[in-house]
Amino acid sequence: MSEQFKYELAKDLGFYETVEKEGWGGIRTKDAGNMVKRAIQIAENAASKGYK
Repeated sequence: MSEQFKYELAKDLGFYETVEKEGWGGIRTKDAGNMVKRAIQIAENAASKGYK
């Protein structure tokens, strides 16, 4: 996952400010899990559009 994509996900999920202030180590485990879930959703959506 690219750094840019991770930052976009953090903005989308509402914890970008924490990342800016404290780095990636400052986010909650739940936020990290939600980021992974969202990345998977985006990848699945992109894959399904490619196979139609």
